[in-house]
Amino acid sequence: MAEPELTNHGSETPVEPGDPSDNDARETHFHLGAGEVEAIIDALESGRDQEVRQLVAPLHFADAADLVERLSTEQRRELLETASDILDPDFFTELDVTVREEVVEIVGLDAVAEVIAELETDDAIGIVEELDDHDQRQVLDAIPAADRALIEEGLAYPEYSAGRMMQRDVMTVPQFWSVGETIDFMRDIAEQDEWSLPDAFYDIIVVDPRHVPVGTIALSVLLRHKRPTPVRDIMHERMKLIPASMDQEDVAFLFRQRDLVSAPVVRDDGRLVGVITIDDVVDVIDEEAEDDILRLGGVKEDDLYSATLDTTKSRFSWLFLNLLTAILASLVIGMFQGEIEQVVALAVLMPIVASMGGNAGTQTLTVAVRALATKELTANNAMRQIWKELLVGGINGVVFAVVMGVVAWLWFSSPLLGVVIGLAMIANLIVAGLAGATIPIALERAGVDPAVSSSVFLTTVTDVVGFLVFLGLGGWLLM
Repeated sequence: MAEPELTNHGSETPVEPGDPSDNDARETHFHLGAGEVEAIIDALESGRDQEVRQLVAPLHFADAADLVERLSTEQRRELLETASDILDPDFFTELDVTVREEVVEIVGLDAVAEVIAELETDDAIGIVEELDDHDQRQVLDAIPAADRALIEEGLAYPEYSAGRMMQRDVMTVPQFWSVGETIDFMRDIAEQDEWSLPDAFYDIIVVDPRHVPVGTIALSVLLRHKRPTPVRDIMHERMKLIPASMDQEDVAFLFRQRDLVSAPVVRDDGRLVGVITIDDVVDVIDEEAEDDILRLGGVKEDDLYSATLDTTKSRFSWLFLNLLTAILASLVIGMFQGEIEQVVALAVLMPIVASMGGNAGTQTLTVAVRALATKELTANNAMRQIWKELLVGGINGVVFAVVMGVVAWLWFSSPLLGVVIGLAMIANLIVAGLAGATIPIALERAGVDPAVSSSVFLTTVTDVVGFLVFLGLGGWLLM
């Protein structure tokens, strides 16, 4: 008998033209193409419902969500009325929150209840928590009692906590079992009821009689050992237990630091209540990064799909705050109105100093905010980072002071003017480095998200200091 071969899937095997595996066994692209969208829109507008269904049916649920998000409100309604029954339930989990609200209104709460009953607990909670109280109650009353109890228990945990993002379906075994008993148990319950096992899991959690985790066994480890082997001999005891109340950012940090693929979630008394898997953590990392980027720009998460009036309202407060800081900078300029009238070159060169300070500060700010989010910037190394940014600002300030000083000298035939802008450049870049590093740290210690308002304070500091130093030196040395 021939020995079985181990296949190295790291290398690709050429596929002959016409081989059905070319299309059937693997996906040839990983996103929704513009041609596919145009074809579906054309079929919708022409009323070819059967063709719409044929085009939508093969789509991955994530691609179906992308499709719905790209359509207009009327096109969404037509598509859902035509093909909502063939969409995978996971389609709802991939929708933007604002678009999902619109989809829920179109398909109705009864259809949403049917979808939620088929989803994993964490995904179901993610949809239910976005509904208003009345709709939540109606949806929960329409799903089976067992599922409703799990979802309600999940909703009882704080928002953005491990309890909200965990899966309740967990594969557990007692510590006195063997490898063979574990495998037989999984086979037996899979045959009896396909929903008894989690849809996908990576580790088996070993528990004591009180249902407290005492170890984990990776499936790859389980399958390497013979049937009589006790699970206690192969379980990994130094596991990370996640409190159900832990913030999702801390969960993501733990997974990244320890290279975890799953981790048990426990209550305050240590009893197992669920498990968090890497696919959910990837979503959290993506959401948190996107949220920080959007907050730096003063916009909210679903701004792209919000109504015009809602977007206008959400941006107004941020713009109003920027207006106040701009007025402050203008007041500083107004203090030197006489000097500017007599030395017009000051007005010409003034924006350069403020712009260089703002850009240098933004570079430092970006690094600091990211380092705080990833917990790389702490109380232990904060002062070292601040001194580094001061040094970087000073070195860059001197270099650009020489460059801009020569430019100003040749431009306006005034070496003294070159000295003025050079000194102002050094001062503002040093201040920019200091402000960019300290403002996020100060905001975090004050309990304010650094990503939300750091840029406003930074812009104010670099503008005010830049104008004040440049115009002050100009009035002192040139007048």
